[in-house]
Amino acid sequence: MTRFDFNDASVVVIIGSGAGGGTLANELCQKGFKVVLLEAGKRQSPATFRNDEWFAFNQLAWLDKRTTSGNWQIAKDFPNLPAWTCKTVGGTTVHWAGASLRFQEHEFKAKTTYSNVTGANLLDWPLTLAELEPFYAKAEFKMGVTRTNDIPGLPGNNNFKVMYNGATRAGYKTVHTGRMAINSRPRDDRSSCWQLGFCFQGCKSGAKWSTLYTEIPKAEATGKLDLRPQSRALQIQHDKQGKATGVLYADKEGKHVLQKARIVCVAGNSIESARLLLNSSSSTFPQGLANSSGQVGKNYMRHTTGSVYATFAKPVYMNRGTVMAGIVADESELNLKRGFAGGFEFETISLGLPFAAAFLKPGAWGRDYARLLDQYPNMAGMWIVGEDMPQETNAVTLHPTEKDEWGLPIPNVHYDDHPNDLAMRNYAYKRGADIYNAVGATQIVAVPPYPSTHNMGTCRMSENPRDGVCNKWGQTHDIKNLFISDGSQFTTSAGENPTLTIVTLAIRQADHIANESSKKNL
Repeated sequence: MTRFDFNDASVVVIIGSGAGGGTLANELCQKGFKVVLLEAGKRQSPATFRNDEWFAFNQLAWLDKRTTSGNWQIAKDFPNLPAWTCKTVGGTTVHWAGASLRFQEHEFKAKTTYSNVTGANLLDWPLTLAELEPFYAKAEFKMGVTRTNDIPGLPGNNNFKVMYNGATRAGYKTVHTGRMAINSRPRDDRSSCWQLGFCFQGCKSGAKWSTLYTEIPKAEATGKLDLRPQSRALQIQHDKQGKATGVLYADKEGKHVLQKARIVCVAGNSIESARLLLNSSSSTFPQGLANSSGQVGKNYMRHTTGSVYATFAKPVYMNRGTVMAGIVADESELNLKRGFAGGFEFETISLGLPFAAAFLKPGAWGRDYARLLDQYPNMAGMWIVGEDMPQETNAVTLHPTEKDEWGLPIPNVHYDDHPNDLAMRNYAYKRGADIYNAVGATQIVAVPPYPSTHNMGTCRMSENPRDGVCNKWGQTHDIKNLFISDGSQFTTSAGENPTLTIVTLAIRQADHIANESSKKNL
């Protein structure tokens, strides 16, 4: 097991081991860099995963206290759980469903495309789809995305068949089992999907791509990775010139340890990345690191979501088979005539009975709700994934009074639904109902958003330093050896699941770090 000295200032320290951090660690190790990878959670494996929702939630989820404010439904239903992310080696790639869609060209130019959307803090990305295409191709090959590289699509389960028949009858044309980073046949020393369901509880077969058992073991095999689980980053430190010099963290015994560093990459997901930068304030950086623009923590996005569930006269057993291997993509096209900017997809979704009881109608009780839950075997479900509008007031901030066990302010996540989000969601509810009614639904349930699984923004890319936190490489404008390596660097959310793009940006960022290092610029 590789271990680097705490005083080794030649290492790259990466904070967070998910889609961004875990991928970046492997890419850099393959290029010969020494990497210390800090992960706040424990290391699990397919052998320790359990197809039990409540057990898995407590095993994998980030349960440290957070507070919530704003007019979004989450603040009412789940005030201390704004986001359903993971605290474990592999991060939220352990929990994600596997949907892997490229952003569309117009989505990189949201300000130009949508013009002035009142109340939205829109900005064009400082890069284009053309710049990302070769890196998207590398990410798709690395992750084994179905319907790319001659990899066949996954089979359709009953939940998909209900969606497919309803969507095609409702007039939709682009309906299939999706582009999924789940093996439809054995690949990369991992089996094909066993169709167990419970994809959010960790993949027992290892068919679903996760940095836990793909990128991180490959990085460890180089002898260049020092993985430190149960290591909670507390502060990024810097010298008098403002250059990042190391990371102070608490190890599994609670001891404070300083790991010196040549380069620091932050990949703790949008909430924790912003919180860490804000908690790393100093006399040189009184507003927090990389925050001369005042944009750290701002423009939090979580996609316009919600779900449509329906019951039928006969059993569907939506919980059997891959959770999200089903997509209706027609509504993702650029179409400003629907009364809102941006687009969305319908994607199959399923919940086990305990989570269905918690999420279908949060707080519901009584005979009518019991009747609905009795119809669980006959239920089908789909999730709405749509572009939401960045708002400067939607922000991750430090709580003014509440502290964590290390004495640091906990994060507050403030989010107000934008009128564009509400218009998109209401339109999607109606179109989702059309799909299920086309195949004889007996009851339609419009379900409010769950705690956020797609967390974006808070450290966004910008061409001009005054507008954001980092440049098109994820390199912070203020500190050249400090990088943002997760979804918090997204300028806008687009209307697609974010993981493929996070991986793509990490691959590209690794090339940039290597190139700049070879020129002695880092």
